[in-house]
Amino acid sequence: MDTDRTISARGVTKVYHTGDVTVNALDGVDFDLFRGEIVVLLGPSGSGKSTLLNIIGGLDAPSGGQVFFNGNELTQFDDRALTDYRRHHVGFVFQFYNLIPSLTARENVSLVTEIARKPMTPEDALALVGLEDRLDHFPSQLSGGEQQRVAIARAIAKRPDILLCDEPTGALDSRTGVVVLEALEAVNREFQTSMALITHNAGIAAMANRVVSLADGRIAGTETNAQRKAARDIIW
Repeated sequence: MDTDRTISARGVTKVYHTGDVTVNALDGVDFDLFRGEIVVLLGPSGSGKSTLLNIIGGLDAPSGGQVFFNGNELTQFDDRALTDYRRHHVGFVFQFYNLIPSLTARENVSLVTEIARKPMTPEDALALVGLEDRLDHFPSQLSGGEQQRVAIARAIAKRPDILLCDEPTGALDSRTGVVVLEALEAVNREFQTSMALITHNAGIAAMANRVVSLADGRIAGTETNAQRKAARDIIW
């Protein structure tokens, strides 16, 4: 298997059963995530984007197919190995920040650094996303964009191989969203972290190496950006 592939998914299916209703959330998906690249996943609600991200991240198991991480078959991992994979190799950033209100920015990030193998310091992680002067502020004292950047710092403090972002700018206005995208861009540039980012906003696709479109649980198309846009130049 190509050593530049961080993730390789082949023939992945996911079927949900609700009473007499069967939903094919993923229907034979092949997907690669290469080392150091940013992939944007586009598609309407229900197209399978979040399901694919959850399977790649070890949060959900496929109904069929195979997923490999650095050549190891993730779909054969037991619960303990999956926990280890999520803890040490994957960072997650969601639309809502999931910060603990009673902890400062520094303390929220330290929740991860205390269990990681070779973490950054919380201070370094927060500096990378431009929050070195907000270390001791509580979430209620931070704007939405600042809270999202704390969530990014928390996700990347363990130096993950993969960063999975599900609508990271979905709750933000465009100006604040660009600041968050710049933080993700900095992480990718600094650590060559492989990044998959779900968005409904087609404008964000311009900052990706590749854009993968999903529809009805299938890959509808893949495009490569010959020239990537800097996050600061994205307008929506």
